[in-house]
Formats: sequence, C-alpha cells, structure tokens
Amino acid sequence: MKLKTFTFILVLFCAFNISSAQTKQWKEQEEFHKVMSATFHPADEGNFAPLKMRSAELAAKANEWRKSEIPATVNDKKAVKKSLNKLCKDSKKLNKNLKKGASDSELKSELVALHNTFHTIVGLCSAKEEHNHAH
Repeated sequence: MKLKTFTFILVLFCAFNISSAQTKQWKEQEEFHKVMSATFHPADEGNFAPLKMRSAELAAKANEWRKSEIPATVNDKKAVKKSLNKLCKDSKKLNKNLKKGASDSELKSELVALHNTFHTIVGLCSAKEEHNHAH
C-alpha cells in the first residue's frame, strides 16, 4: 500500500513539474512580465512613477522577447511572432510618447493596450492545439 501511495505522489509531482516547466520555459516572457507587472498595476491605480522610470526598460524587454526563440510547445508561432512585433512596436511608441510629455490618461490608454497584447501572447502560448481563435 505504501508503494502505491508513494508512486501516486511521485507521478503527481512529476506531472506538476512538467506543466510548470512548460509555462516557465520562456525566460524573456517572464522578464517582460516582471516589468509589465511593476508598471501596469501601479498605473492602473493612478501611480505613473514606476512607468515613467521603467518605460525604456519595458521597451527593451519587449525587444528581447521578440528576438528570442519561440518555444517548441507553442502551436501558432506565426500569430505569436505577429503579436510580439506589435508588443515591441507599441512599447517603443509608449516610451517615445512618455518622453514627449504625454498625459497620464494617454499613457494609461497605451499601457492598457500593451497589457492586452501581452495577455494575447500568453493565451496563444498556452492555447491547446485544437483551440481556434476567431479573427
């Protein structure tokens, strides 16, 4: 009985680690997410200081992510690549507009769009093979 319990726990542990590895294998995605999270959430609450301090970093991380290799587990690499190009372009635009003195409401609008693109990419990376997106 103890062997069956041990085997069951071992199988669960291995399954958990495999699924965790699949979601965390894209280092550049995680790096972008760290900066996005540190800028988006404060801006969403009206604090734009983190965004103003880290907008160039956000653009740089988007560019690094765009240049990185898409994991083999991603099914629709073309759609991911297209969305990464948009993320990179829009993050550069946000940084440029911030430097030009865009208002907080303009920055928030651009940041929300950037955040939505980020979530589109995450969704594409975790989509099942049989899952189709309506365009």
